[in-house]
Amino acid sequence: MTAATPTPVPRNPISGEVYRLILPNTAGAPRLARDFAASLLVLNRHAGLVDDARICVTELVTNAHRHTRTPLIRVEAAVNRRQVTFTVTDEGGPLTGTLAALRAGPEQEHGRGLALIESLASAWGTEAGGPQHPGRKGVWFTLGDQGRSR
Repeated sequence: MTAATPTPVPRNPISGEVYRLILPNTAGAPRLARDFAASLLVLNRHAGLVDDARICVTELVTNAHRHTRTPLIRVEAAVNRRQVTFTVTDEGGPLTGTLAALRAGPEQEHGRGLALIESLASAWGTEAGGPQHPGRKGVWFTLGDQGRSR
């Protein structure tokens, strides 16, 4: 991962079916999002992606729950035959700094989630809500046939 500005992503980057889940910002939100991701992938014949999706979705929803005061956490999935892109969005304020600044240091107990997502996903990035939603931010990741290296 390089020190770069957040990477924008189109709303449906892979041309497929789009599914949305809107959750209240509660301690149960990560579990509900994880179950949503798993069910969605099994129904769409992507059972091989379930474990990685559960980990990544859980991490992003947990971050939104712990680090923002957003009333709602949005999970969106765009699915096609080859891959799936999940986006987790909150109203926790605009994105600031670089992606490298979000990484944990060697002695920190927390903050390794984005490195975990980077290791599991074929691509990932961030997006801002723009002028219509200045406080909205999202983190997205893609799983599937895009040459992921583990």
